[in-house]
Formats: sequence, structure tokens, C-alpha cells
Amino acid sequence: MSATTAPSAGTAPGGPSAAVDTHCPYCALQCGMGLRPVPAGSAGTGADPAPGLEVVERAAFDVNRGALCGKGRTAPALLSSRVRLTGPLVRRRRGGPLEPAGWEEALDRVAGELAEVRAAHGPDAVGVFGGGGLTNEKAYALGKFARLVLGTSQIDYNGRFCMASAAAAHLRAFGLDRGMPFPLADVARTGCLVLVGSNLAETMPPALRYITELRENGGRLIVVDPRRTRTAEQADLHLAPRPGTDLALALGMLHLVVAEGRVDAGFVAERTSGWPEARAAAMAHWPELVERITGVPVPHLREAVAMFCDAESSMVLTARGPEQHSKGTDTVGAWINLCLATGRAGRPLSGYGCLTGQGNGQGGREHGQKADQLPGYRRLDDPAAREHVARVWGVDPGVLPKPGRSAYELLDALGTDVRALLLTGSNPVVSAPRAAHVEERIASLDFLAVCDVVLSETAELADVVLPVAQWAEETGTMTNLEGRVLLRRRAADPPPGVRTDLEVLGALAARLGWEKGFPADPEEVFEELRRASAGGPADYSGITYRRIAEEDGVFWPCPQAPAQDGAAGPAGGPSPAPHPGTPRLFLDRFATDDGRARFVPVAHRPPAEEPDADYPVLLTTGRVLAQYQSGAQTRRVAELNGAAPGPFVQLHPRLAERVGVAEGEPVAVVSRRGRAVAPARITPDIRPDTVFMPFHWPGAGRANTLTNPALDPASRMPEFKVCAVRVEAAGDGPGGAGR
Repeated sequence: MSATTAPSAGTAPGGPSAAVDTHCPYCALQCGMGLRPVPAGSAGTGADPAPGLEVVERAAFDVNRGALCGKGRTAPALLSSRVRLTGPLVRRRRGGPLEPAGWEEALDRVAGELAEVRAAHGPDAVGVFGGGGLTNEKAYALGKFARLVLGTSQIDYNGRFCMASAAAAHLRAFGLDRGMPFPLADVARTGCLVLVGSNLAETMPPALRYITELRENGGRLIVVDPRRTRTAEQADLHLAPRPGTDLALALGMLHLVVAEGRVDAGFVAERTSGWPEARAAAMAHWPELVERITGVPVPHLREAVAMFCDAESSMVLTARGPEQHSKGTDTVGAWINLCLATGRAGRPLSGYGCLTGQGNGQGGREHGQKADQLPGYRRLDDPAAREHVARVWGVDPGVLPKPGRSAYELLDALGTDVRALLLTGSNPVVSAPRAAHVEERIASLDFLAVCDVVLSETAELADVVLPVAQWAEETGTMTNLEGRVLLRRRAADPPPGVRTDLEVLGALAARLGWEKGFPADPEEVFEELRRASAGGPADYSGITYRRIAEEDGVFWPCPQAPAQDGAAGPAGGPSPAPHPGTPRLFLDRFATDDGRARFVPVAHRPPAEEPDADYPVLLTTGRVLAQYQSGAQTRRVAELNGAAPGPFVQLHPRLAERVGVAEGEPVAVVSRRGRAVAPARITPDIRPDTVFMPFHWPGAGRANTLTNPALDPASRMPEFKVCAVRVEAAGDGPGGAGR
């Protein structure tokens, strides 16, 4: 075992009871935790008969300082053989049941079906769909597998549903996409924070301490959210715009910045370009117009501008609220314009950042599982990028396919243009917009193979299900929301019938004619990833497993020093010091050709679907504290289900009275795409024209049955956050026909 490879359970440094330092399997905070073996039977009544793991505090990791939410604390429950897959499943006849199978039969079936479809219909008839929770090594290997072994352009991942709009806006304005250009610790030290469309208290509870520290340090907090959430309750000012109008809100604030003489003219002149056009666009959104569009009173707009501009430093952080729209890229761009016009970017304790949602939503798109990107955040349509990566892979650049479809477009093409699909780390039957349609498209495939930890709703439709190892059973790197590359260490061996994703890809590649190039050792894969990313925007070449372990994470970009570690420098002198990594971006220049940030003129436009007489109410969706994403894993943890047992519809008392439902009674929400039914949760903490549903559940209460797949033209992000619905009583229960 190498010095940088984590031991298996029972062999941790310090003896059998020592904890292995690792990270939570859920959100992009990637909270530090320790995992310590628990003797068999000591976990209490009903404990798994095999020795398990318990979570212990890891206070030294500075993102969470030991704090964990309930999801992280209960994560080892998913290691139980009672809730997970422990062997391959194969559907031996069309319409037949999934049956246990051996690995050789399952792998032969997958490779044979993919090869048959490719031979009959061409390489683009085979698709690959990945996930934002995969390690960097797995994301890299999956992209390489798709483009080399399958030769397909049809690969994307569910991270397209996460922060794609923020990424597109980052690239337009700054020339580089890293969710946060500064560490989370800086948030507590800024003078004013504008938090747009994020409910940190429920989605990332350990991060709420930064808000608490901000307030203790005298900083001000503005929360923009159509609901009065637990996070909004912490705010000095809560702005509750109508869903789908965040773009107008940001433009109205920028209008006031100009009208009140608060533009930082020196910063704009020295470090930006494109201001006259952006200024003209903002001036078309005067405060009274913005009030009519958003419902936010003009005095509140003025108060927000004063709080933001009067502070010595200010930040804007966005999340899915303003991003998951058919104009999400422009909305984020408007908030970036506000930061640039006021000199709140490229300076200490100021700037724009995005709160990435999925555990590796950042790294997952940097290294090749996104339709238009190669490792190192290189563009697939850039000849120099293709040349570099092809050289690392030992192939001619001409064999690399061109960019393919984005996530929803790929799902929409299943069963027609795309006839077979390899899916890993995702559950689109629950998580995709217009989910009933996506479920139909998946069911129409000639062949579906799913790699997963559990039998998700999507896996239930598969022809072959391959059980893969979990976070605690394999080593690999993750890139958290700060751009900090972290090492998740193996703390236990997977069950005998389970293999890692890297082992699966290697076995499939060998069956499809690629005996080499797909190693199972994650550190070996990472070493190749370093070479492939070298010189790219997301340069990991100076990062090693050893450095991550010693430094508790390294911020990219981190290029490799000119001479290798231990090699002599010029004239026999010492080697150059390794690059320290980049915790804070843009302090000297932005990543554009001329070093200037770019204003992009944007204008408000309504959502793709506005309310009308038939669908007079707006639906918005989101998460709750005890569940995560599609719920495929968290719904299998008893403690989490006890806290959040099922879906609900949150609505205002006036709307509830008009509909004729009381607290807890079933209410139907109907859109142009379908119908969902769940118990009513009545509260004044939501706008009367809006209802909210969490999206963690399948079945009758599946929120994404309703959502609109209208796509942002730049990011290809679907419009999850707003659609037109009608609300009605459903008198005979969650599965009833309504009244």
C-alpha cells in the first residue's frame, strides 16, 4: 500500500480503532468527517451483522470544523446490505423481472448490447449519462470511456441541472468558471452578503455558521427568496420577488446604483469592459417598473442598494433559485454586473460566487463528462485542447467526437436517436424536468445499463444493474464549492458482490477492445488526469494525493512547478517551490484575454410559462433539510425519513382558503405536463401567488412531473424553478382523482 493510499477498515494509522479522515458523501461543502470501525453488534438492536462504521468529529477541517448535518451523521447507514445492492441484476427477457446474475454475465451483456447498438446505428446511438456526485477520477474515466471506447458524442450529466447557468455567466464575465473565487471563510468577514435563491439552513446547514459569524462581525445579510425560509429569518432584509423575476430585481438595483451615483468609476475604467451597454440596459429597468414585475417595494430596493454599497466590502452568492431558469445565465450575469459596477469583484472580501449543490458538481464538469468539455475544463471544439488531450490518451485528435447534446436534450432523444444508455450516479426518473416524459423515453430504450449503489427508480427500469462501491469504500478526489480539491479515503472494503465504477469501466473497456487505458487504481487515474488538465483553465497538474493529504485540500488552478519534486533546478540548484494553489481568484487580473472583466448587457424577460386563466399560480421547487437530491439514498435512512417522510405542497393561507383545503389535506398541483398530489402545508411564509414542492420523492408526489424543460439558450439549464400550475383539492387522497 502506497503512502498516499487510504487503508481499509481495521488498518487505519494508529490501530484498529483509529478513524480514517474523509468527507461527507452529499453536498458540495464536502464536510470533513472521520470514519471509525464499530465492532459487530455494538450498533444496537437491528444493527447490520457485519462490522460497520461510525462518524466521528473532524474539527481540524476548516470548512465545517467538525459540524455535520443529519445526512452526514447518518451516512454510514447506507453501507448496510439491507438498503443497498450487493450483486448484479439482469433482465433476461423484455418485460421480465430483474434477476440476480454473476458479474461475467452482467458485464458481457452490457458490452454486447452497447456494441450491437453501435454497430447497427452508429456510435451516437449510444449515450452516457453521469452524475455530479462521481469523484474526479470517475468523471474523467467516464468521459474518456464515452469518447474513446464508445466513440460517442452523446455524454452529459446531471450537473447540467445544478450550476450550469452560473458556469456560463462566469465564463462570459470572468473567463473562468469556479463556483466560488474565494474560500467560504471570507464570507464571514465581508461587510454585506446578498444571498440569492439559497436556503443554506436546510441545504448546507454547517455553512450557516458563516452567516452567524458575518452578523457577529457587524456584517449585513440580504436574502432574496419568494419564501420566508429558515435562512431568510436570519436576514437584515428579506426580499421576496415573484418567482422568475430575479433578473429584473438585479437590474433594478443596478439602475439605482447608477441613479444614486454609487458606481465605482475607477474600477470600471481600469478593470472592466462593456460598461456603457450594460448601463443602458439597466437604466431601462427603473424602480417602479421593477416593483410591478417583482412585487418588491421600491423602498426595499433602495434599502438593499444602500446596504450593499455602504459596506466596505460586499458579496453576492447565488444558488439554484435564480439559476434554474430559461434565462438563468442572464440573471446571474445581472448580479455579476452589479458587483462589477460597484467595484465588488477582484478585491479582497468582495465578489460574486455560486453555491454549488452536488458533491462534485464543480469537478464533475471540469474533467470530461459534460457534453462540450474535455479534462481541465478545455473546450471540446478547441483544436489545441483536442490535440493536448489526444496526446495524453495516445490517439489522433480526429477520433474525438464533437460536442453532443446537453442533459435534458439527451434524455429527450432516448429511444429515437439514442438507442442504448449507460447511466451512472443519477436518477433522472425523479430528478429530471417533465419527469413522466423522461421516464417514458428511458422505458423506450433498446437497452439501459445502470451503475448505482441502490435500486433507484431509474435502475428499476434497467436491463442490467451493476452494484458499485460507495464513498466510504473507495478512494478518490472531490472538488468542493470553493474549488478546493479534497481526498475522500477508503475506510472499508465493499461487499464481495460489489465493484468500483473504475473497475466496471475497465472491464467494459476490455470487452470492447481497449485492454489498456482504464486502470482501477484511483491514484493512477488521477495522475493521468493531472497530465490531461495541465495548462487548461482547471489545471490540477500541481496537485497530488500526497499534497491533498498534507494540506487538507488544494485550490485549483495549481499548475505543476517547472521541475518535478526532488529534481534539481537550474545549474544544479534546488527545485522550484510547488505552486501553492489559488484560494482567491482575480485579485490581479481576470481570466480574459485582456485581463478585464466583461459586462454583459441583459434585459428582463418573463419565464417561459406565465400564469393564465387555466394555470393561475406559480410553482417553485427545492430541497428540505433531511433529504438530498432525488432521495434515492436518503429515503433509505430511517432517521431521515422520520424527519421528512414525504412530499408536501406549501401554500399561503389565502390560496388554501380559495382552493378549499386545510392543513394536511391532499392537494393536487396540475401543470401542462402532469399532476402531482401531496398533503397541504399552509404557511404565511410564502407568496399568495406561489406554491412550493420539494423534489425528493417519486410517485404521486413527484414535483418534477410538473416542471418545465424550457432551456436557457447559453447553459441549456431547464426551468425547474418556475412554471404555471393550478391548485385544487384532491379529496380522495394522494392517489385520488381530485374534486
